[in-house]
Amino acid sequence: MTAIIYILQEVDIDQKLKEAPDSSYGVGVFIGMLLPFVILVAFAYLIYRYNKNRYKED
Repeated sequence: MTAIIYILQEVDIDQKLKEAPDSSYGVGVFIGMLLPFVILVAFAYLIYRYNKNRYKED
């Protein structure tokens, strides 16, 4: 099952950049690759800060 999902999600970024209508498409691809990571790091930091403050109150 995971192999099917992996095949469906596999994206060739180089091919997308070659077929892009203009050069600003590359900026969107770059932001799209970083955005999930940035959101995950921000979420982890918020959990860390919440737990740290909760520990101080006890």
